[in-house]
Amino acid sequence: MKKFSIFLMACIFAVFSSACSSEIVNLEDTTTSTQTVEDTTITTLETEVTTETSTEKEYLLSDSTDPKFDEYVSNTLVATGNNYVVEKADEVTYRAYFPVEEYGELEYCFYFSNTVDSTYKYGELAYVGRVGEGYTITSAYIADGGTSIEDEITNRTAVTFDDGNISKEVGAGETYWSDSITFDVPQDHYLVWEWTVSGENIACTYMSSLTSTTADSGDGDFKYCDQIPLPQLIGAKRDTKLNIVAIGDSITQGCQTEFMKYEFWSARISQMLGEDYAFWNCGLGWSRTSDASQCGDWLSRASTGDIVIVAFGTNDINTGEYMGDGGNSAQEIVDYLKVILDELTHKGCEVILFNAPPEDYGEEKESVRLEYNQMVEELSNEYGIYFFDFASYLSDEENPAKALYGGHPNGEGGQIVADAFLEQFKDLLQVE
Repeated sequence: MKKFSIFLMACIFAVFSSACSSEIVNLEDTTTSTQTVEDTTITTLETEVTTETSTEKEYLLSDSTDPKFDEYVSNTLVATGNNYVVEKADEVTYRAYFPVEEYGELEYCFYFSNTVDSTYKYGELAYVGRVGEGYTITSAYIADGGTSIEDEITNRTAVTFDDGNISKEVGAGETYWSDSITFDVPQDHYLVWEWTVSGENIACTYMSSLTSTTADSGDGDFKYCDQIPLPQLIGAKRDTKLNIVAIGDSITQGCQTEFMKYEFWSARISQMLGEDYAFWNCGLGWSRTSDASQCGDWLSRASTGDIVIVAFGTNDINTGEYMGDGGNSAQEIVDYLKVILDELTHKGCEVILFNAPPEDYGEEKESVRLEYNQMVEELSNEYGIYFFDFASYLSDEENPAKALYGGHPNGEGGQIVADAFLEQFKDLLQVE
């Protein structure tokens, strides 16, 4: 695990917005928005990024790290960050199947955040920094899911909170851990997470269809559910060489690859490295550098890694920041990216920077991508960090704009990227 001793610097935590009303912002007509939360008015302003505010750099992430992130590392390759909200749940039981990185008996502990990490689409409902409202946990369990979702679920074991409580009242925007629990996941079996919650505007995962996620509203019939509140960390005590984190968009998350095949590039790397490594997938569908640059809990979680992969660009080019006026320029994306790199390198992480993959853009946006990719490579030299030419493995030299394996790279593209990544960074990763 990462062991760094860093002197305390001035720390500023910036909340981009924390509105909890059901009111939808009209992005075409406004550049500022005002929402009301329990009689408290909060005004959201378009954030201005600066990389230097004084002669002495001020950092947004706290220098101190929750020691539990050193004690418990990820034990699944499925991403579970928050990029949406469940608008209403009334004693709904949610269930999800997780492939684990290390099987056997381990001590588990689960981390939660009730704040939206990144913007979904144009931010009509879910946007970076939106604070989830309070909710009630009636009960929570982990279980042995067998080797298929058709198998009987066995060994259901209660997860408790706050020193042994079955239920919990979760506050608006609260972060918290479960109690620790020892559990045995047999070889090639799934770990099942199941809990019953009630509340409104609960921060959740969208595009969770990479694994089986279902919900039961009380009739005993679990049905497909793609908007599901989950722990942000399926944490376990593991003896690992390195803790690797990948923060990025849906291409990192693995969206639009085959259901429960776990064939996207980040999953392939995790599988090839094996149980000697922890690989925490922090990818989120629709996310962009402007979201991560707000330096909220999402980037803070990522900064707990020994090695952090940073892979953005697609949604920045297509959509741009929340409350912005459309896709960003290459320079605007780089300005946001610098904030992320400043924070991660200050925390002592080894950073691997990816460029933006091909997306079959039109001429205008493709020119932004090409300019951005050139700037990213130069930026990696400026920061003294590692660079991975992600785009080159997913396109053709004669037609670099064409996405050979799809805008969301399929299993074949994922394997090509994973092979190239492990070959380039085998020394850094201490691969024998």
